[in-house]
Amino acid sequence: MVAALWLIASFIIIVALLAVFVWQMGARSQKPRKLSNESEPIVNTEWQSVSFTSHGSKMEGWLLQPTTLAEQHNDKLPLIVLAHGWGSNRTRVLRYTHSLYEAGFAVFMYDARSHGDSDSISAPSALMFRDDVQAAVAVARRLPGIDSERVALLGHSLGGFGALLALDQGVSVRAVVTDSMPVYFETMMKSELKRKKIPLFPLAYLIPMVWLIRAGISRAQFNAARIPLVLAKYAGSRDEGRTPVLMIHSSGDDFISAEDLRELRQQLPEGMIQTLFVSTNGHSASEQEPAFWEQVIPFFQKTIGIAAIEKKEARSTGLQASRENI
Repeated sequence: MVAALWLIASFIIIVALLAVFVWQMGARSQKPRKLSNESEPIVNTEWQSVSFTSHGSKMEGWLLQPTTLAEQHNDKLPLIVLAHGWGSNRTRVLRYTHSLYEAGFAVFMYDARSHGDSDSISAPSALMFRDDVQAAVAVARRLPGIDSERVALLGHSLGGFGALLALDQGVSVRAVVTDSMPVYFETMMKSELKRKKIPLFPLAYLIPMVWLIRAGISRAQFNAARIPLVLAKYAGSRDEGRTPVLMIHSSGDDFISAEDLRELRQQLPEGMIQTLFVSTNGHSASEQEPAFWEQVIPFFQKTIGIAAIEKKEARSTGLQASRENI
């Protein structure tokens, strides 16, 4: 009898210790590295710092405003909101900005919570990135010199994940571009465990539960935050009242596999999203291939940008000509 009780007590102690270990591993893997930014962005255009809040936490960002044809005509600028990924910051995504502001777009970039110079929270998650995208778009529409009706999103990695999830929360933007984005929670989780050198088995099955509990995410919220479902509801042509989406991935990405996007493309109806596969090496180098900008800039121009300005000028010119003929 004593021996049996001892075995039961030992079993309970072992299970408790394992539970504590799994919880600690989950907490460890849910804490992104926090990298400080440069004191100011290294750019060849005007910029200013912007502070705002998301769910009560202070966030920091930069607004880059180029001198463009729009400004010369006292018009407001179209804007790209730029969202970085897990363990990154706004300095690390400056690599996107030169081509954007040279093409005439203003750029608003920010540190998500628990990243860069923004406030930290106890349990960051993919839904945090979604909520921070919402907050950034809301403040971006009110920035001076910005056309609130011509705003689009460009998100890298988990920033892209959050940008698409934000569509399901009512965020209305002209277009979304994602770069090197994990399509599934499982891909993101396994990649982060691998980066932190945490064994996948059996933790890959246990740690997601820790993440959800710590972040206060219900099973219903988790099940609803599925990228294929969100795209099926919102992605497509603006003529159909949907949001144009361009998804880019590099075949040489050794962190988030491009197979996620290939599989997604096969799942969705043809034409629902646009895709581009480049061949650069690494998780943060897609923009180095010329094909990236050869597709991204015209995509933004068509959906929100310079083309809209040119059409407005053409209408103004036509109106002036009509007046002269009266």
